[in-house]
Amino acid sequence: MTQETRVLLEHGARWVFASALDHPGWARRGKGEDAALQALASYEERYRAVVGDDLCRPGAGAHLQVVESAPGTATTDFGAPDAKGEADLEPLDAAGSARLVTVLTACWDALDAVVARAPAELTRGPRGGGRDRDKVRDHVQEAERSYGRTIGVRVPPRTPWPEQRELLLTGVVAGVGAPPPTTGWPVRYWARRAAWHVLDHAWEIEDRTPSA
Repeated sequence: MTQETRVLLEHGARWVFASALDHPGWARRGKGEDAALQALASYEERYRAVVGDDLCRPGAGAHLQVVESAPGTATTDFGAPDAKGEADLEPLDAAGSARLVTVLTACWDALDAVVARAPAELTRGPRGGGRDRDKVRDHVQEAERSYGRTIGVRVPPRTPWPEQRELLLTGVVAGVGAPPPTTGWPVRYWARRAAWHVLDHAWEIEDRTPSA
């Protein structure tokens, strides 16, 4: 029996985000529901190349099932997923936490590999904008430090990135068996958002790397 890929649709005024609830980092946007789902499906192979077949089976993009819809925010229309669904409140057990840790680590490894092989200067966007490689990397690191506070992890400024990542993963592990938070972000949502941010910028760097 084919296992469906659970999807949350997040409706903003400008963008709709489709997020695979059980695959942190696999989320894309489009101008409307159909476009968002098509974009999500089109990134299946790219996502699976990061996390592997065990965490994203081949053909997952062909079996998208919308199980939740939620209103978006100004953040959605800015270009980042921001909606939290009921699935994000599901209890987190040790196996689920280990899976989140594995996915997040794979996403970080993918970004590190992309940064290592990319040139310092990236191609510009259609309007001449866009950060260069090191500024993209620094942006991701600083954003993650900020995200940590939403799961109760305080990362001091200028903490080396490997140590920062270890600190953040302690917040994932601490979510095992914990009730849904009354403030901050549920751990499942935090993992989805953090992994999306890492991969979105890793793919940006890849796409903006000049051709040989």
